[in-house]
Amino acid sequence: MNNHTPQIRPVIRQLEDSVANRIAAGEVVERPPSAVKELVENALDAGARRIDVTISQGGKALIRVEDDGCGMTAEDLPLALSRHATSKIDGSDLLDIHSFGFRGEALPSLAAVGRLTITSRAEADGAVIKVTAGHAEPVRPAAANRGTVVELRDLFFATPARLKFLRSERAETQAVADVIRRLAMAEPSVGFTLHDDDRLLFRADAEQGDLFDALHARLTRVMGREFIDNAIRIEAERDGVRLTGFAALPTYSRGAAVAQHVFVNTRPVRDKLLTGALRAGYMDVLPKGRYPAAVLYIDCAPHFVDVNVHPAKAEVRFRDPSLVRGLVVSTLRNQLAQNSRQTSDTVGAATLAAFRAEVAPQPGARHPGYQMEYRPSQRAIQSAYVAQSPGLDGFSDAPSARFEPEPEAAVPSDTLLGAARAQLHENYIIAQTSEGMVIVDQHAAHERLVYERLKAQLAEKAITSQALLIPEIVELPADDAERVLVVADELAELGLHVEAFGHGAVAVREVPALLGKVDATAMIRDIADDLAEQGASDRLKARVDAVLSSMACHGSVRSGRRMTADEMNALLREMERTPRSGQCNHGRPTWIRLSLTDIEKLFGRRD
Repeated sequence: MNNHTPQIRPVIRQLEDSVANRIAAGEVVERPPSAVKELVENALDAGARRIDVTISQGGKALIRVEDDGCGMTAEDLPLALSRHATSKIDGSDLLDIHSFGFRGEALPSLAAVGRLTITSRAEADGAVIKVTAGHAEPVRPAAANRGTVVELRDLFFATPARLKFLRSERAETQAVADVIRRLAMAEPSVGFTLHDDDRLLFRADAEQGDLFDALHARLTRVMGREFIDNAIRIEAERDGVRLTGFAALPTYSRGAAVAQHVFVNTRPVRDKLLTGALRAGYMDVLPKGRYPAAVLYIDCAPHFVDVNVHPAKAEVRFRDPSLVRGLVVSTLRNQLAQNSRQTSDTVGAATLAAFRAEVAPQPGARHPGYQMEYRPSQRAIQSAYVAQSPGLDGFSDAPSARFEPEPEAAVPSDTLLGAARAQLHENYIIAQTSEGMVIVDQHAAHERLVYERLKAQLAEKAITSQALLIPEIVELPADDAERVLVVADELAELGLHVEAFGHGAVAVREVPALLGKVDATAMIRDIADDLAEQGASDRLKARVDAVLSSMACHGSVRSGRRMTADEMNALLREMERTPRSGQCNHGRPTWIRLSLTDIEKLFGRRD
């Protein structure tokens, strides 16, 4: 007996426009920040030089975007609210895209889930159109300045289930502000304001000057003076792909990837390939758990990149991803190597901030006034040491302060790290420069020097491989195995020799001798995962570098060793010659600078 219920053949139906628009809204307009992004990008595509955004209740109650762009005519307004209507492409070439938006889905999607009003004027009279949950009213004349004003009220009132997935008002407001800041970084020649009701949250006036001057000013406004003061300029080009921007010194790092911004043809993107390249560019100079700060701009021909791979256009796909990744990684490494003898100015500023100046009244004074009394804070007592000259009572026999005066002409103090004057606690070198003083951590500094020396020696010779007695067979999905075999030559240069072993497997025959006993299967699988996610893997190189770093740590000048004046000055000179000497192998600063001006301020000599 057959108990199966007979299947009913499903009927194919054409969805109504209102339903299709609500579905599109789910892809394009996820939250208030994505609605703001779409509207501001429309304003930028319209040639706006000033964009004013106002929100209420985190964008749930109101999103208002006003621009001074080219505007729209009364005839344009109904067409702009129909799906897949756009002025930005003609459909003949979907890769020849020079604008932020081009899908023609944003306005109809917003109109399907909220109450939308568009007021615009191009050349002649202004016009206004209102749409509620996808139902449009007739276009009417309206008084308006040249440009467009879009008001979106009661977002998602037509799809109340979506409201349950929104975050708190504070979180949505912060997310909207982040969107505006990213777009402000993308277009420094455009002025932006963001208001939460009557409260000004963000303002950035249009910047003047050439590319880097405008970027410098805008990033100072958006990222803060501290970032730009500790960032180095990035500029490179390869095979038609241009990379510009600013990247922070390794000693100016963050605890999360919140200060990483990448733009492709001025479009803000969050792309795994590019974030992986950024991380690889800082490999070997950042401690574990720290993230670089950088703002990078990649410019290329529209046909070189596909921006149509994500509904919100947050991801891109390059025709030659290895070229772009290689450009980012090599440029960052080269620029950091050239500038990493420096260390973050914030380190010295934090040291000075550890000293606290207190004002105490002068007891028994015959006239009004006060005396400045300077007392180091408890933190300063623990972390800062003051060298005292021999011969002063109470200090001449201090074992932790070693003073070796040098003839003034023996070592010039106008070099980057100056002339060594003292050694404190058998670990810290005090050097005098023409503009102040520096404090050097002798162990951390020498560790980096030895490490760079070992890497240079390794680069001159091939990495020695150790043959496995029995080749290790690693089973992988066919795609992963193919990815590993494609980079087999690169792995061989690092001492890891692999070859094909049937379908979906690779044989590991030799491993780098430096690594000693190694789990080849786990390493191959990790490398395959990196290749699948980022298109490249630095995991093996990182393992080799970690071994060299450990060797350098044990082979460097240890803390607690007394050094002569000649040894200290020799260390300073080698630091000035060695790339990446501004931070140790673990990413910590090897030296800090204290300017004479700031030191004099501590003693009341300057205002």
